[in-house]
Amino acid sequence: MSHPAPATPAARAVARPDIAPDTLPALLRDFYGRAFADELLGPVFVDIARMDLERHLPVIGEFWSTVLFGTQQYRRNALQPHLRLHRRAGLTPDHFERWLELWTGTLDDRHAGPVAELARVQATRIASAMTRRVTGNASDRIDAQLVRTPGRGRARPGEPAQTDPAVPTPTPKDLR
Repeated sequence: MSHPAPATPAARAVARPDIAPDTLPALLRDFYGRAFADELLGPVFVDIARMDLERHLPVIGEFWSTVLFGTQQYRRNALQPHLRLHRRAGLTPDHFERWLELWTGTLDDRHAGPVAELARVQATRIASAMTRRVTGNASDRIDAQLVRTPGRGRARPGEPAQTDPAVPTPTPKDLR
């Protein structure tokens, strides 16, 4: 009996749907399940923030719905809770690097397509900004992943993402 050949990256992408408003809650639940179980992030979410996931999911769902689909549902200040948490937990760039690693891993496992790519780009921007504003330090690992387009500096939805030639493109192995 012969075994089928392993799926190519293109075939795997076809098998994974893009993010849609109705798939967003499952993506977020999967991501937070991973974050709560994570050795570095778990204690921050569970023991220090004492996050109630059932209360948090609708709020973070509004945030990502606004970011990905332009719904304008999220009208809060995303920075303030992270600043408060930093005062209690002493967040470091490592925390934001791990958050981004878990987010992109969850995306890769579940979704492929333009909205998934936008989620990756926006998460990288968010992680970079939060790292700087919350900890006062930059993360070279996060900043190396920032996506830019020539002439404007940042990718826009529907445009092909291109990496700044002056910044080496990390591979998945580099991010682990």
